[in-house]
Amino acid sequence: MLICSSRDEMKRREAALRFIAALLNQEGRSSLYDLSGLAGGFPVKKSDLNLLETYSGPAIFSSNLQKEGTQHLGGEKVAAFNRTSAAILATLLALVKPGEEVIHYLPELPSHPSIPRSVKLQGASYREFDNLQDFQLTDETSLVIITGSTMDHKVLPLTDFNRIIQISHAKQIPVMVDDASGARIRTVIYDQPRALDMGADLVVTSTDKLMDGPRAGLMAGNSSLIDRIQDKAHQFGLEAQPPIVAGIVRALENFKPQRILDSLERRDKLHKIAGNVFKGVEKTPTGFMISAANLENEITPEGNDNLTKRELATLMAMVLLREHHMVTIPAVGMPGVSDTIRLDISSKDAERVDDNQIIQALKESLEVVREIIPDEEASLSVLYE
Repeated sequence: MLICSSRDEMKRREAALRFIAALLNQEGRSSLYDLSGLAGGFPVKKSDLNLLETYSGPAIFSSNLQKEGTQHLGGEKVAAFNRTSAAILATLLALVKPGEEVIHYLPELPSHPSIPRSVKLQGASYREFDNLQDFQLTDETSLVIITGSTMDHKVLPLTDFNRIIQISHAKQIPVMVDDASGARIRTVIYDQPRALDMGADLVVTSTDKLMDGPRAGLMAGNSSLIDRIQDKAHQFGLEAQPPIVAGIVRALENFKPQRILDSLERRDKLHKIAGNVFKGVEKTPTGFMISAANLENEITPEGNDNLTKRELATLMAMVLLREHHMVTIPAVGMPGVSDTIRLDISSKDAERVDDNQIIQALKESLEVVREIIPDEEASLSVLYE
């Protein structure tokens, strides 16, 4: 095997970042095409720089955060965290006791690993469902989590969304929505209501997903719950610091839903072209993707006994990066990240790369992966050097 542990995944990520650093130093930022949909940004103004301090920063940016955050997500109050995962952990520490149960409902299994890992850390039990017929609360359930849009951008139907909230509230169990990308995908593309407008008690989103903010978490909801969660966040250093808060505020001010909508026509065109070249290409809300299972069938149609689907997908992503300077999630993501090759056409960098370049990069990378998979040393070099 090429990837044996989460430590190997960290080594792969470090190798990808080393390559990106060398590329940027030699050829500049314009040589890289981040099509992950997670490029984010740090759009602070020059006038903000003298305020990125421990106390003056919060004094200035906190009120703006409340204004912009509640406008984006709704609710009575918002709080900023250094990651969405940090917001989830703080919520579990505040609202769930050891021995209690957390139930997670999402459009498609499995969950993002941050949720079950946080539950385990708190000493609670965990169950997850993607079928409404199987969903069931118990006397030990103290929190229900809904994922609005999965890591691969599969969106939860409104009927399921509303029903889970109704069932949970009937037993007076609070509902938190993990809307990391869903706060934009669901509302902008699918015209769904905001999570809090549907009756959820809490919602958290990632400010780098389909918007140009820093990699951070923004939570909104019931003010008494937010206060309890913020208290835990401050105890464990999970809250966002002033520079991050400033970046979140400016990103919220700059957010333009129309940029996402403007990418849809090109998405449809590219999806059609890619589908004529590769089997199993699927349309996403903002681009197209090839799952690890479909990619395995494309690379080794006769079958493969040597490498896992994740290893093949990761090799493909690393070749795309090294040979064509295109960033996808399996190359740069954290351990446990989705192994789907997803290209986001609403990304800023997508404006600098034409359709033919994207298709050629995929075709050529596929051939490179086919050539190197019999050679373990060459494969390891692509992943880790």
